[in-house]
Order: sequence, then structure tokens, then C-alpha cells
Amino acid sequence: MMAEHAPASEDHHAAPGVRARTLCEAFQRSAATAADRTAIRTPDGTVTISWAEYESRVARIAAALAELGVRRGATVGIMLRNMPEFHLIDAAALHLGAIPFSLYVTSAPEQLAHVLRNSECRIVFVESQFLARIHAASTPNIEHIIVVDGDEGLTLDRLEARADPGFDLASAARAVHSEDVATLIYTSGTTGPPKGVELTHANLMFAIGGCDRLAPLRTGGSLVSYLPHAHLADRLVAHYVHMATASVVTTVADPTQVIGALPSCRPSMFMAVPRVWEKLRTALLAQLRDHQSEQAIHIGLHKVRAEQNGEPVSAELMHEWKQADETVFRGIREQIGLDQTDWVISGAAPIPPTVLEFFSAIGIPICEGWGLSETTALGAINHRDAIRIGTVGRPMPNTELRLDDDGEVLVRGQHVMRGYRQDTERTAEVLDPDGWFRTGDIGKLDEHGYLVIVDRKKDIIINSAGKNMSPANIEATLLSSSELLSQACCIGDGRPFNVALLVPSPEGVAAYARTHGLLEAPFAELVAGGHLDQEISAAVARANSKLSRVEQIKGYRLLATEWLPDGDELTPTSKLKRAVIASKYADTIADLYAAGKS
Repeated sequence: MMAEHAPASEDHHAAPGVRARTLCEAFQRSAATAADRTAIRTPDGTVTISWAEYESRVARIAAALAELGVRRGATVGIMLRNMPEFHLIDAAALHLGAIPFSLYVTSAPEQLAHVLRNSECRIVFVESQFLARIHAASTPNIEHIIVVDGDEGLTLDRLEARADPGFDLASAARAVHSEDVATLIYTSGTTGPPKGVELTHANLMFAIGGCDRLAPLRTGGSLVSYLPHAHLADRLVAHYVHMATASVVTTVADPTQVIGALPSCRPSMFMAVPRVWEKLRTALLAQLRDHQSEQAIHIGLHKVRAEQNGEPVSAELMHEWKQADETVFRGIREQIGLDQTDWVISGAAPIPPTVLEFFSAIGIPICEGWGLSETTALGAINHRDAIRIGTVGRPMPNTELRLDDDGEVLVRGQHVMRGYRQDTERTAEVLDPDGWFRTGDIGKLDEHGYLVIVDRKKDIIINSAGKNMSPANIEATLLSSSELLSQACCIGDGRPFNVALLVPSPEGVAAYARTHGLLEAPFAELVAGGHLDQEISAAVARANSKLSRVEQIKGYRLLATEWLPDGDELTPTSKLKRAVIASKYADTIADLYAAGKS
């Protein structure tokens, strides 16, 4: 099927670089039209770079890189937190036709070594705090390591100082082709070494254009960079869209501080992973405990649920919601800095329906979307005026989507990757000669053409009786049963019944402690001391009541720990590392099955 969204008019006044052929051309158009405006800033305003200065520094860095031998097709590694220097370096490399890519700052030396070898990287930009790991991972092909914040060796300042003042950035930009590879995204696979997804300028410009056709991108808008640069979501929303729309991007070096940074930048477009939305909702609910606020939220939820059920919203209910918006919700949006957003997005992992309902109720409709690195992060998305909670929306404009016989979602469009870096075999496994990409996700289409993602094909549980089940569905049901839970992992493949490992939510546990007079008890004691047992038992029972008999959880263990992105149990994008979890918690899982048989 093709996209059924009602796209924006093709002749609307698009941002300067949206219709460009390459990212370099997009950058040049934005710099030419916004020279005096701010391009990059930090939340406290200590660093502010205009578009004119941005272009000048990009030219100097590009000239210096050219002197180091960087040419079209060369790879340039970047291991930085979210800071202004990233945008300067990445844009400079792009203007040479090179392939800048990011390394996760949490990666171990052996992981870095694989990526550096696979990418054939010769030059790496790094912060001094990560330098030891780069040295430990250094491969023979690395020729230059440039430290952006140090005083020793080749620093960014020294690199810029050696630039040829006669370097012509505009001419360099014109030499870049739309089919040139623009970046590598190393997928954080749950098993095996990461694969390098090759995305071209054409892929990325098509993605930007698709976003603009769905909801016009604001010229000179405000964006926030806080997710890892190695995560395509950050590159697309906070870097490439920024280059195409002459927007200002605020860089937040510590991602845990992004919520506090929002009021300083008031983004026009904001993308967050579910964990950010969950934390923000918990914080707001803890704050909004007065009668007026609780009544307003009740009215908002009543309106949202009526809309989701296809019921007409009465004039009386709409009047009550508008009053609630005027007296409560508008102030909330201003307080958290989301009062100027045109488009608010959630992706990378499923988001609980209760979270989507809450934000829609207070006037911040979150558009849940779905895509993979291989599809330039785009596949389907909910339009803000036609959200169906529980789905990831309809296909993006000019995207073809169909379901294979086994339910696997196949995607075709100009945003599908060129292939995996140095891996023609695995490329052929997922990309057929007709351009259809096998996503590995099992999905279904509802009666309105909205896509529902059921699970990863490889994660489907087949129990000892041969029954197929989706662990993701079971886990989502568990998580929606209690605010106390942040993660759940269902085990049952080849087993007679299902068990689960449950991970408490620090915010949920803290809220529980406040309402039960347990503020003095530390997190570990609250979890391991049995204080939560009754509530968790009731939550599992509630979840089981919504599951078929064969899907139900027969045993569980609440772990006195937190699973963090890029830790043992989760990938950098918060997907479960099921094989690692099964190995790490093998004894606990064995105990649960032993108890279930007795």
C-alpha cells in the first residue's frame, strides 16, 4: 500500500534547503538566507554560533581535512557528546564528499575496534575523556586523532589554524553527488556485531522532504540535540533537518538534563524516546495533585478516549476541555517548554498507551512513528490530527509498505539504504532486486490502514506445545499494568509456560514511596524488602486478565536494579538484548521454572 496521509501542499513555502539535492546544498541555502541568525547554541547561552560563523568554521575545518587527505568517500569518525563541535565537523566532512559517522560514547574498546575496521576510518575526532578508549581500540588504518577539547597533539583549534584561506566551500559542495554516501549508522544489534547502514544524501533528503510533505517544517525553527549522534533519530531531526531549515539547534551534552533544557529553547519539533516521555509524565503527575489539575486531566482523558473510540466529542465536553486548557494545560506546556511545538514525536521503541493518552489530554499530541536505520528512520507515523493510539500510523508519503505471507513488514522507497558496509551477503538477505526491504518486524494493518507492530520476527516465542506468541505484546501488557515498572522481559521459547523478569521504575517507586510514607527507604530496600510485592502481584494479575491463557505469566521476579541503555540488558536504543538477558539471569529463570513445576 502507498501512504494515505493527507500531505502538505507541494507548493507551500518550503524551508530553504528542503528541496535541495544534497545535504551540502541544503546547508549552503540555509547559510545564505540566515547568516545573521543563530545556528547553534548551548542551553545556558554560553556558546552561540551564527549561521555566518557556522559556514566560516565549516569551511576552515573542511579545508584542513582536505590537507590531511580526506577525499570523496573517505570516512571520518566522530566520538563526541552532544556539543556544537559535532555539527561543525560533520558538516565540514560532508562538504568534501566524505562520510562522517558517529561512535557511541559508551562503547567498549573492542566494539569501537570493530566499527573503526569496518568503516575503514582514517581520522577520528574525539573528546579528551574518550581518548584512552580510542587509543585502546586503534586500528592500523587510523592516521589522525583530533581532540576537540585538549591542549596536546592535533586539536580542533590547531586543525582550523592550518586551513587554506583560499578553500572554496561552495565549489566543494557542488561536487558532492546525491548518491554519495552521507553517513554510516551502526545498528545496535541485539546479537552479533553491529552492521554499518550506508545512507546517501538522496536517502536523507528524501526523508526530510517526506517530513515536510506530512507537516511543513518551519523555517528558522528550534531543535534540540540530546540523543546519541550515533542514533539516526538525532542526526535526522537535530542535524540534517537543522541544515535544511536554517533552524537553531540547542545541544544538550547530558541527555538526562534534556527536560530541564526545553524551556530555554522551546523546540518547534521534538523527538524523544518513550523513556523520556514516561519520566516527564511521572514528574508532571507528581506536581499536578491539586483538585483543579486532577479534574482537568480527567476531562482531557475523557475527550481523548472518546476520540480514540470513534465517538463524537460533545459540545459540552469540548467546552470543558477548552476551559481546562486555558486554566491548567496551557501553563503546563509553557512550564515544560513544549508550547511552541509543531510536531512532537516518539520512536525507537513502543510507548505505553497511557503515556500517549496523558500528553494528548494536556494538548501535546505525540505522533508515534516507526522506522529503522535501514529506512532512514522512517516507515510510518501518526499525523498529529489523526492519531490512533496503539498504532505507529500510516506509511510516510511516497513510501510503499506491504505485509509478507508471515506478516513481516516490507518497505520500498527512496529512503531505503544503499546497503550494509562491506557486507553484500547480509544486504542481499534483506534487500531484494525490486527494492523491497525486509524489516524483520511482524505487523498488521487495522481497518483504517494504520500499521501495528506486533514484534520482531526473530523474537517470536514458540512454546513447547507449538503455540506462537509475541513477547513484546506480553511485555507491553505487563508494563501498562503498573507505574512501578519500567522494563519487562518475557521468557517462554521452547518452555511449557511463560515467566518474566520485571524491572522497577525509579520514578514510579519514588512516587509510591511518597504516597506510602516510605520516603526514608532507599530504592534497593523498597524493591528487595517486599514493600512492593502486593502491588506488583496485583499488576501481574491485571496483565494476565488481558492475556490469553497460554500467554499468561506463571512466575516472575522483580529485580532490584535498573536496566540502562547500552548496558548489559539494553541496546543504546533501549531494545532488549534477549540472549544476553537469558544468559545473565539464567539461574533466576531456572528458579522460576522450578517453582512453577512444583
